[in-house]
Amino acid sequence: MTEYLRGTRRAPTGGWRHATVREILHPSPRAVILRLEVPDRIDHWPGQHYVIRLTAEDGYTAQRSYSVASPASDQLLEFYVERLDDGEVSSFLADVAEVGDELEIRGPIGGWFVWTADAPMFGIAGGSGVVPLVSMLRHAVHLGRTDLMTLAVSARTLADLPYADELVAAAAVVTLSREISDNGRAAGRITAAEVAPLVPPEGACFVCGSTAFSGAVTEMLTSLGVDVQRIRIESFGPTGSPADLIA
Repeated sequence: MTEYLRGTRRAPTGGWRHATVREILHPSPRAVILRLEVPDRIDHWPGQHYVIRLTAEDGYTAQRSYSVASPASDQLLEFYVERLDDGEVSSFLADVAEVGDELEIRGPIGGWFVWTADAPMFGIAGGSGVVPLVSMLRHAVHLGRTDLMTLAVSARTLADLPYADELVAAAAVVTLSREISDNGRAAGRITAAEVAPLVPPEGACFVCGSTAFSGAVTEMLTSLGVDVQRIRIESFGPTGSPADLIA
């Protein structure tokens, strides 16, 4: 579905374009942040993603999808890439890519998991699943509408949580399963009791994380009385047990 919630606006879409790597950051040994310049890009909505394609000299191609971390107001597109040992694309982007390199990208893509700061929302994510929520947060900050959003994020440790400083500054509920949180919360999984006060009476609930995490959160939300039609899910392959993140 490409319509935004029940409205008639359709999310923007774009084809293949050339992007130039302008900045590379390594927030942890297992991740890289790429900031790309796309001169003729189409502005995205927070929550959308792009495909990044690599082509070898022999013509072999590999491509993967990555959520955008930046808001449309940013002059560059930002992607957070978690390095996977067997990931052809992620290992290249983390270990080989350099400032000035040219990449092929396609997007923006997606119209279901999007939020344009015109209605209340609740976002909950595990690990690198926070990336599209960060785009939503930055968009809300740009518009001065952070009052419309509540966030909950989970990780094993604070060092494992992408964009931890921004999320903490935005008053996101941060739950860590392997260490005590800065606010004194004991190590442990996120619970329905912590989630319940964050869910608005109306508006979308955005869930992002591994397939298992997303399924467990969806069950939690429905057990709290949230209509399944309000739940938007963005999931990816397993990156550990959901038991680390969900009670």
